[in-house]
Amino acid sequence: MNSCYKKDEWLIIEEGFHPELNRESESIFSIGNGYMGQRANFEEHYSGDSLQGSYIAGVYYPDKTRVGWWKNGYPEYFAKVLNAPNWIGIDVSVNGKTVDLATARIISFSRILNMREGYLERSFRILIAENKTIEINSRRFLSMAEPDLGIIKYSVKSANFAGTIDFTVYIDADVRNEDANYGKKFWKEVRREVTTGTGIIITRTMKTDFHVATGMCYELHGNKKPLHVKPSVTDREKFVANTFSVKTKPGDELTIVKYVSVLSSLNNPKDVLMTDVKKRLKDASSKGYAKLFSEHKSEWGEIWDASDVVIEGDIAAQQAIRFNIFQLNQTYTGKDERLNIGPKGFTGEKYGGSTYWDTEAFALPFFLKTADQKVARNLLLYRYKHLGESIKNAEKLGFKNGAALYPMVTMNGEECHNEWEITFEEIHRNGAIAYAIYNYNRHTGDNGYMADYGLEVLIGISRFWSQRATWSEEKKKYMILGVTGPNEYENNVNNNWYTNTMAVWTLSYTISNLLLVSKETPGKYEKIIRKTDFDFTEETGYWQKVIDKMHMPYDDKRKVFLQQDGFLDKELLPAEKIPPEERPINQHWSWDRILRSCYIKQADVLHGLYVLEDKYDIKTVKRNFDFYEPMTVHESSLSACIHSIVASRIGNIRKAYELYLRTARLDLDDYNNEVGDGLHITSMAGTWLAIVEGFGGMRILDSKVRVNPLIPEKWTSYSFQARFRSVRFEVKVTHTGVIIKNKSDRTLKMIVFDKEYQIHGSEEKQIEL
Repeated sequence: MNSCYKKDEWLIIEEGFHPELNRESESIFSIGNGYMGQRANFEEHYSGDSLQGSYIAGVYYPDKTRVGWWKNGYPEYFAKVLNAPNWIGIDVSVNGKTVDLATARIISFSRILNMREGYLERSFRILIAENKTIEINSRRFLSMAEPDLGIIKYSVKSANFAGTIDFTVYIDADVRNEDANYGKKFWKEVRREVTTGTGIIITRTMKTDFHVATGMCYELHGNKKPLHVKPSVTDREKFVANTFSVKTKPGDELTIVKYVSVLSSLNNPKDVLMTDVKKRLKDASSKGYAKLFSEHKSEWGEIWDASDVVIEGDIAAQQAIRFNIFQLNQTYTGKDERLNIGPKGFTGEKYGGSTYWDTEAFALPFFLKTADQKVARNLLLYRYKHLGESIKNAEKLGFKNGAALYPMVTMNGEECHNEWEITFEEIHRNGAIAYAIYNYNRHTGDNGYMADYGLEVLIGISRFWSQRATWSEEKKKYMILGVTGPNEYENNVNNNWYTNTMAVWTLSYTISNLLLVSKETPGKYEKIIRKTDFDFTEETGYWQKVIDKMHMPYDDKRKVFLQQDGFLDKELLPAEKIPPEERPINQHWSWDRILRSCYIKQADVLHGLYVLEDKYDIKTVKRNFDFYEPMTVHESSLSACIHSIVASRIGNIRKAYELYLRTARLDLDDYNNEVGDGLHITSMAGTWLAIVEGFGGMRILDSKVRVNPLIPEKWTSYSFQARFRSVRFEVKVTHTGVIIKNKSDRTLKMIVFDKEYQIHGSEEKQIEL
């Protein structure tokens, strides 16, 4: 476990340079704005180990699948968000010696991520020669106000000597992905242009033909006054630069402000990209660093006002939750329904930056409670627009009549994951998408979504479930065979309880909404029936048989739901029996050994008890938690958060707190030794839910908000911001009571400890525990 970052409420601080942890720090200190992102690579040359990473949302490459053998139905490619042209480059040399932290004699080094204001700052002092010291400070941000802009303020100060400092300000489009299946580079140059003070490269992706214009301009200051130089120009394929020299004396400080605009053909016509990027650079430089930063900071202020969590008495927990909220809002803003949330966001290449079920199961509830409803609506529209491709995905596997299997991994609706046990077996993702529609509807009251979009999706998913179920003549039950549940440490099992439960729930939910839409909007209902060629009597009649006769594995002795058929045939041992030197087991055990073990990667049965908790009493939940949690190794980033929420529900506050810290500091403390690959963005939403739905006990019940809060012993108090429909509110919990503050002008109906209150606009109500 890595704990090299100092504890602070609003900052992530690294003091001292740790080259052996540089990739980890590049992930931790990543910045983004929903439109693009950047790992914390150094601006100046660095010859040490590094994962270069600049990413543009929605721009991807279909890298040909690489497998040992081919199976029918296999996707032809794995989609990857590409490492895009490197825009941050500012090389520096002093008296002819290149500044390179891999070889330099470092006197001091610090790196700070300011989460309140959304910027990355780095400062270091190095010896250039005996008794000759320079100080470098850089600050950069990706504008939340003007998302195509990235701005760097880079200062070099001669502490105690006279000499010459050379700068090369550049854009480099000759980049590659480390995870390229066949070692290919994915970018071709279209056009470039470089002049004194500016440089622009337009590139295009192979196959998908996305065009991206990356342009820069800069200004130079000497001792805070404008300084004019005559640079030399470098103009070669995929690379443009300006190089200039400045003579300095002791105490002189040189500052470059580099303005960068990144435009893509997702939003700008290809034939005007050059013109558009020039205009954006002119506008940015005219506005200037101070105003651009002020507008950016203002946007972050509004984000924090809507989503902040304040914890008193536990600085590690406070820092962690803000880090999670910060990264979530850097990754997705909800402004573009064509975009979604990759498990690593803009922080690394792993998982290809594609969309997984994580979005619906974890991220959507966070945005439902912290952002305008259009943000969550756009996440659902993303799936609606992929319904046609999902039907094609199911057809490839032999399903018919409009059955839809949403992809496990996708960019455009087409399945692009190439692991058999996930691509073909982890079908529970269909249930997560159906549940997301329900979750959205109960939070927002946007009933029009169901008639306009949601019902079509539910019909396609329900057709899949009904065809995927198999009738067992021996057991006189329907079975769902050959699946992988959320616990990916078991493959090709029969009757995973969570999968079967979500199938039945989806079929029931679809039937109820068919009836509702036919009653409330008969015209739209008829249109859906024609479009989907739906036979209500025949199809829902069969669905009801599946609902009534679905096999649900259960252990009568322990009175727990069985994860799947045959689970009790395993040797049931608690995870604490695993020697510490063999953890995590996915990095030490063979896959064969893992599959035969009882050990659980993440919540499986318990995930079902979390999402459908109204169906199960506390005693049932507790029995299942006490049975499964001890066997759970929490080696999925999505594990600890769900277990923490369930632990809170059964009143096990100590366990809930232990698991909360694990999920909250998963990346900051690198629990699973994998942060160098990127952060766990989607699980960060689960961290927020562990506070709001776990400790806070917030639920939506009959169009009212319910809170049933607990508070960890170590905390003095905690508060969270949330919204329900058009009402924004704050809940503060102490050891003596709850304070509800209505931050809107509409009345909020809230149930606190099973008693209903009406809290009027701008009213604050105190409720004793």
